Amino acid sequence: MEMKELASTGVMLPEIGLGTWKYSGGVDPLRRGIELGAFLIDTAEMYSTEDVVGQAVKDIRDQTFIATKVLGSNLRYDQVMRAMDGSLKLLDMEYVDMYQLHWSNSSVPIAETMRAMEELVDSGRVKYIGVSNFSVRELEEAQAAMKQHPIVSNQVLYSLKRRGIERDLLSYCQDKHMTVMAYTPLADGSLALGASSGRNDGGRVLRRAARRLAGRGDGMTVLYDVAGEVGKTTAQVALNWCTSHPYVMAIPKSNSVARTEENCLASGWRLSEEQVGRLDEAFPL
Repeated sequence: MEMKELASTGVMLPEIGLGTWKYSGGVDPLRRGIELGAFLIDTAEMYSTEDVVGQAVKDIRDQTFIATKVLGSNLRYDQVMRAMDGSLKLLDMEYVDMYQLHWSNSSVPIAETMRAMEELVDSGRVKYIGVSNFSVRELEEAQAAMKQHPIVSNQVLYSLKRRGIERDLLSYCQDKHMTVMAYTPLADGSLALGASSGRNDGGRVLRRAARRLAGRGDGMTVLYDVAGEVGKTTAQVALNWCTSHPYVMAIPKSNSVARTEENCLASGWRLSEEQVGRLDEAFPL
């Protein structure tokens, strides 16, 4: 598993982590992901998966990096504090590695919210502060409200099919050395159609899919072509495309051990610049 630094913290994290939105796979896929080096697990107050994440890492907590989020409707100072207590109880932990604002909330002064977040760091219940779904303007306002701790990441929608952050947000985060965590990097599974269930044989499934798509001229045809060239599945190529960008990590969700293994094997190799360029052209911004 290739590693990337979390912002400028010196903390090295796997470029492929484990997402848990709409997760129902239980403990086993999470444990297998950790075994393969994907020890970054992302959850949230609204996901109702904090308890299973806690169960999965209970005896290996010090080997993992756990991130969770507070709801955008709970951003008053007291609400943030209560939400943190609730998350820690469900996770059965004394601290989380990163606490994130799930969404911004214009009805709550950002200074009030960030004061709570910084106090959580100062108290030892949180190590790092992140946000999610924040625009450039919202990031600037949130960081300006901070007194002593930086915002280290912004978790956003990013995939071959959803490249909107490339208009301004991605370059802003890169310039600020801020990590981008790409959620739904497989576009709800549509970029994994025709993959070979993690066997990496580059064989029958890919060839059948290529024949089926021949002549269509759409992005999926190019994705299958590139997958055949590198001997990987389409899911692995789509994830590798994400992580080929500086400061970008991907957190796909999988409910099965096999798919988790497949996703983890999207790391440890790299698409060529020419292949990345073809995919960019095939899935235009």
